[in-house]
Amino acid sequence: MAHDAGDDGGELPPPAKKKTPAEEAAEKRRKKLTPGSLMKGLIRSGSGDATPADGDQVIIHCTTRTMDGIVVNSTRREHGGKGIPLRFVLGKSKMILGFAEGFPTMLKGEIAMFKMQPKIHYAEDDCPVTAPDGFPKDDELQFEIEMLDFFKAKVVAEDLGVVKKIIDEGKGWETPREPYEITARITARTADGKEIIPSNKEAYFFTIGKSEVPKGLEMGIGTMTRKEKAIIFVNSPYLTKSSLMPQLEGLEEVHFDVELIQFIQVRDMLGDGRLIKRRVVDGKGEFPMDCPLHDSLLRVHYKGMLLDESKSVFYDTRVDNDGEPLEFCSGEGLVPEGFEMCVRLMLPGEKSIVTCPPDFAYDKFPRPGNVPEGATVQWEIELLGFEMPKDWTGLTFEEIMDEADKIKNTGNRLFKEGKYELAKAKYDKVLREYNHVHPHDDEEGKIFANSRSSLQLNVAFCYQKIGEYRKSIETCNKVLDANPVHVKALYRRGTSYMLLGEFDDARNDFKKMITVDKSSEADATAALLKLKQKEQEAEKKARKQFKGLFDKNPGEISEVGAAESEGGKDSSDTKRSGEATSADRDADTKGGPSGESDYAFEEERPGLLGRVMPSARRIFSSLGLNRCTIL
Repeated sequence: MAHDAGDDGGELPPPAKKKTPAEEAAEKRRKKLTPGSLMKGLIRSGSGDATPADGDQVIIHCTTRTMDGIVVNSTRREHGGKGIPLRFVLGKSKMILGFAEGFPTMLKGEIAMFKMQPKIHYAEDDCPVTAPDGFPKDDELQFEIEMLDFFKAKVVAEDLGVVKKIIDEGKGWETPREPYEITARITARTADGKEIIPSNKEAYFFTIGKSEVPKGLEMGIGTMTRKEKAIIFVNSPYLTKSSLMPQLEGLEEVHFDVELIQFIQVRDMLGDGRLIKRRVVDGKGEFPMDCPLHDSLLRVHYKGMLLDESKSVFYDTRVDNDGEPLEFCSGEGLVPEGFEMCVRLMLPGEKSIVTCPPDFAYDKFPRPGNVPEGATVQWEIELLGFEMPKDWTGLTFEEIMDEADKIKNTGNRLFKEGKYELAKAKYDKVLREYNHVHPHDDEEGKIFANSRSSLQLNVAFCYQKIGEYRKSIETCNKVLDANPVHVKALYRRGTSYMLLGEFDDARNDFKKMITVDKSSEADATAALLKLKQKEQEAEKKARKQFKGLFDKNPGEISEVGAAESEGGKDSSDTKRSGEATSADRDADTKGGPSGESDYAFEEERPGLLGRVMPSARRIFSSLGLNRCTIL
């Protein structure tokens, strides 16, 4: 009786592993092998029992002869070659089929003779390599191969122009990159063994990215860890001129023996070379896992110096702070921005020298009296240690709410100082922690819900201040999903709609405020009046901008916006608009998201066309036509 294959209780064989394109291509080539097409004769036995595998670099000497024994090509000097061995990376280098199949059968030090039919060497259909000029590719040939060495290779350049052999493993995982400062012992020789840089030279110091060593060597060192020893094989395209090797004439390939003694971590914090952090003493731990987190309490000693002709020290905690370190919480704007950016990438015990431009030093921060405006400064910073943010696990509900209020109050301070991104980060931190808080009764649930809604509205207010009106609306929606009649959320969302130019949605929110809470009528009425003014301003500007646009005869084009540049009346309108904006801004600064000013406005950010017809603005922006819209 017929039955299913699985009825006998046996396991089905595992599905076949899908082959890579390279594996499929190799298998397709292998099918060209026929009995007698590739034959091997052993001349000298090798050592050990290991044979080359995919990913290994093989180094060989090769002499090619006709079946009559006439040498047609060789790497050896005694047969007219240059004495330079050939290098291949199995599975990556292009080579004739006979090599691809013969190399994996050889031991280190072995010499073998491979007899190949034409279809197995350069006469193969779609052969990936080209035969030398005058080469008898249509003849059966003998290839005498000596397997000098093979090892697992680190491919540094995709074209195999730079390959690394690790001699001794290094320490840690960090590798240098531009603009790290390197100390290394470097010797070099040609592929045929001629010494270029002697081994008795002192350690060499250079900076990555400044062309002080050949490009290929720099690329190879960029893959090394501290104390690693390696040989870096570099082909001529990567042998660029440098102070290490000014003479390159006649060099086809160089083998560099490198010991990476040390490297100093140098970070271009802004990517433009203005804010540079240079680590001079290593810290303890693993980077970046053991660096300070946001909201950590940090303890540092630092010395600040002016980078001018005086080189004067304007502050030193060991002198001016009674020898006590500076303590501050990260993420609270208590130190200059450039200072905090660098400290947060330090490990405990690390010492770094930071060069900081004025806009990330004291031009946007309370400036010491002995630091002039526009001064570039240098800080020598030592991170003594830091304390992680307080863990809320095991706290009572009251203790959690107290911690939340402390962080929220810090956010409110940052908001009032105009540091909206930092303030939002504080509110977001509490909201993330709230994901793990579970009230035990209705009273706690009410307190918790009110606190979360307040934080979300503060986040929405921050988004308004930085011009992210759509995100402000999305955040308000979270509050309204939980409580559809939340008056403050309606107001905040209506304001964001208005700033986006979506006037109908804004009007609906302001009117709904009056419906759900009569006490909000005054604020809602003021908001509706403001909304009406915005609509009138938008319509007026639109009429002015497109005045005469379609009054021309066929074939004539009126310049959009030309009317705005005519007459003084427009200028006075603009001035009055600016005055209103200033008044609105003053109203904003009287309170903050903590509740003192719940219904503050923000001046609109999008352009005129976006306020009149946002969908049209998006369409025309996508087409690159920002000066016209559909009326």
